[in-house]
Amino acid sequence: MDLYKQLLTYNIKPSIQRVAIMNYLLTHRTHPSADEIFLKLNKSMPTLSKTTVYNTLKLFAEHGAALMLTIDEKNVCFDGDTSPHAHFLCKKCGKIYDLPMASSAKEVMEMKSDGHLITEVHNYYKGICKNCLKDINID
Repeated sequence: MDLYKQLLTYNIKPSIQRVAIMNYLLTHRTHPSADEIFLKLNKSMPTLSKTTVYNTLKLFAEHGAALMLTIDEKNVCFDGDTSPHAHFLCKKCGKIYDLPMASSAKEVMEMKSDGHLITEVHNYYKGICKNCLKDINID
């Protein structure tokens, strides 16, 4: 699906900046922060402001076009993949990885609980990623 139409499906009015930010989220599956996105896009879009990036990401999250990840207490990151999945934060290198979501979490997301409708479930895991484990001597 083209990004212009994708934004429209989320009731977001497309602009050059919004399309560029969404494109970055979808092509860089690194769960970037707003600052990271700004630094990368500002090179090719010198008129892009940090405020525009922050406001666009907030808009995407509010409309369900992107996920706002608060797995790390110090940083907010964003994910263009809105399908149900979990996240793993490596406490050594700081990278965030996608993980499959347990079927029980998917069931929770679809159920009504005590009259409440659950619309989001966040599964965050923390530990040491397989790449960092290679650097640790385990005897």
